Amino acid sequence: MADKLLIIMVNTDPNNGPELGAPFFQATVAAAMEYDVEIIFTGASGKLAKTGVAENLFVQEGTSKSVYDIMKEAHNAGAKFKVCTPTIELWGDDLIPEVSETVGGAYVISEAMDENTVTFTY
Repeated sequence: MADKLLIIMVNTDPNNGPELGAPFFQATVAAAMEYDVEIIFTGASGKLAKTGVAENLFVQEGTSKSVYDIMKEAHNAGAKFKVCTPTIELWGDDLIPEVSETVGGAYVISEAMDENTVTFTY
């Protein structure tokens, strides 16, 4: 049985708050279940790793909890946040403090192909 969950944020529209809840809620639950959890930001979704973006997005209109608040819950539960190198090239290096590492495409492929890893993409 796999012991790691790899969430690749690549296709989710970073401007569409309702799309952003599921990956972070699932990361929080998996981390609470003591799985190793990594979220990798890349492509358009990589914009979420930029300071000031997720703070202004909301999964549900009228709530006071921002997408960034939900991201911090996942991080506090144990999920690790990483960005793929092209993300920095696209959106700059002003990243949220929860991002612990910059990784390349080879890292993403290696982790996704590992038999002990389950990969979700959003």
